[in-house]
Amino acid sequence: MSRAVHLLWDDRMTGYDFGDWHPMKPIRLRLTMDLIRAFGLDSELAVVAPGIATDAELGLVHTDDYIAAVRTASADPANADPARGFGTVDTPAFKDMHDVSALIAGGSLAAAEAVWSGATPHAVNFAGGLHHAMPSAAGGFCIYNDAALAIARLLELGAERVVYIDIDVHHGDGVQTAFWNDPRVLTISLHETPRFLFPGTGFPDETGGPDAEGSAVNVALPPGIADANWLRAFDAVVPPLVEAFRPQAIVSQHGADTHLEDPLAHLGVTVDGQRLAHAAVHDLAHRYADGRWIATGGGGYAATDVVPRTWTHLVAEAAHAPVAPETEVPSAWRTRVYGLTGREAPHRMTDGRTPAFARFAAGYDPADRLDQAVLATRRAVFPAHGLDPLYDI
Repeated sequence: MSRAVHLLWDDRMTGYDFGDWHPMKPIRLRLTMDLIRAFGLDSELAVVAPGIATDAELGLVHTDDYIAAVRTASADPANADPARGFGTVDTPAFKDMHDVSALIAGGSLAAAEAVWSGATPHAVNFAGGLHHAMPSAAGGFCIYNDAALAIARLLELGAERVVYIDIDVHHGDGVQTAFWNDPRVLTISLHETPRFLFPGTGFPDETGGPDAEGSAVNVALPPGIADANWLRAFDAVVPPLVEAFRPQAIVSQHGADTHLEDPLAHLGVTVDGQRLAHAAVHDLAHRYADGRWIATGGGGYAATDVVPRTWTHLVAEAAHAPVAPETEVPSAWRTRVYGLTGREAPHRMTDGRTPAFARFAAGYDPADRLDQAVLATRRAVFPAHGLDPLYDI
């Protein structure tokens, strides 16, 4: 049995297309795969074409009537029901959206099955990470919640503890909702404060249902923070909770919209900071989950400058073949970017920063906005895991 890392990919995934005007441009997926190939990473792992998720598989998270409504709008977008979350400005319906959305969902389901079976230690579906979709409604550019489906499939296969780590700039509300009252799943989301950003949820006091207190973890970050403070928040919350929970698998969402150039949010993270976070999640999988790691993409709307580089770093990290930040971007890929977009592509795989984790264990400042946010989260959930919010790191 091959133990190569799986990359779930099918060119048809680029059909997830809301229109030329929409910020979620499918070219970000195309250029990511092109950059992965330009670095020869496709030879370091197994590129696997997934199947389209069946209605029964989608039903692990989504309701039958919702799936039927997606199919109806997919056949004729004029029949989209805005009450179901699509046919809206944010998430317009488009022809054949069921098939391509179910294909992306199939990628994360296949990733979960391969990792749990032992066919591969890690699997990446960068087209996935559609974390806003609810059981009975679309939202935030997301039709089917592939990340939640991957978790549900792991549970169905016998997993007893799964950690979900979401580092997208937006709250992972759909995944949190799907497992709100399930003590087998710990959802951790680091995101810009919902006081300023969609979807308006993800406050520290959202901590899980009555049977799963402490199973939902939300770090609501102040706008404007850059690499050091973003990584500090990660370090202060994620590793101690993962260690306490001892998952059998980790599912992660790596939205690139924390980047300082992203047009839809207000954080100041660089590709270099994102790369360190990818590596940190990878390390947690090996330390606490026997290496079982399913990684997905997510948001990210700087479609040429940011998304392809950060998700190529993610794939390289998962493949145990990391790309050094100072590495030059292949000239053939830069030429392709210009030909497709008319934009100059970045020359290197770095933004020229050298961030490091600013360890929370070194002390905290109660007057600092970032430390206030971190302490609010730790106080809300650490006691439920037997941890001291002031001292356990």
